[in-house]
Order: sequence, then structure tokens, then C-alpha cells
Amino acid sequence: MESVKAVVFACGTEEYAVPVEQAISIEKLEHVTPIPHLPNYLLGFTRIRGELVPVLDFERILYNRSSNTATARIIVLNTDVVNYGLLVTEAREILDFDDSVLQQLGLVNYSKTRYFTAVANLENRMITYVDPKILVNSLDGIREIIDYLHKMLENEKENVEA
Repeated sequence: MESVKAVVFACGTEEYAVPVEQAISIEKLEHVTPIPHLPNYLLGFTRIRGELVPVLDFERILYNRSSNTATARIIVLNTDVVNYGLLVTEAREILDFDDSVLQQLGLVNYSKTRYFTAVANLENRMITYVDPKILVNSLDGIREIIDYLHKMLENEKENVEA
């Protein structure tokens, strides 16, 4: 039987999971530099291990309220589009889900929740599975922000080489 390893986290009162192979690290929420006029789901940018990372507030994306709390954590996710930090209420654990408990969602057909790809239906809890790449690609305005970030990284690289 196949299993899927995932990082489980809380956002609001619900539990979500992302594939462990896309989670680079889990960090405390420290200094995030806000940039004016960005979409409200983007808190700003932070440096994590020397890399400039945009920080997306998952609770703002889902519920239009901030998860900026003492237990908040940033899960740094790797996608082929961009590495980004996902601010969550609380990072909980790493679980192995048997394929038998993962049920595909019909919600992937709904454009606003396409990033919810499955639900882990466990005995005493339900955990919604999130695809980090679909999530980042589904956000309004993110393409311009990613392009801007790539330009900044190129400029940094050129300055180091000069």
C-alpha cells in the first residue's frame, strides 16, 4: 500500500497538509518587510538562510483575516515556480497518510479552491491536502510578484559577480 508523507499544520480551526518533499523548513515568524500596494495575502518578504522569500498568509487567503499569532510559523515551500513562505497558525506534525485515507475532492473543479487536491479522512480528524504549486499559481497578482522577485535575484547575483 502506498503512503504519502505530509507536513500537517493548522490555519484557523482547520487542519491542512502539504507534501513533505516540498517543505524546505519550518521557521518562526520573525522580521517580514512589508511592501506597499501588494495584495493583502502577501505579508512581504523575509530572508531565510540568505534567500529572499515572499511570505503568503494562508489564513488571509482562506478567510480574509490574519494568522499573525505567537504560535504562527512559516512553512517554506519549494515549487518550480518560486520558493515561498506560507504563514500558518501552527505547524503540528509530519504524518504518513495511506492512500486509502486520501479521498480526491470534487472541489478541484471549483476555481477558487483548485489547490485543495484531497482530504485525509482519519478516524477523529479530517485534513485537507494542499498542492503548493497550484496554490501559488491561483493567487491574483502573484505572477507579477514572482517576476519582480526573479529580477531582484538576478540583480543580486550580478552585484555579487561584479
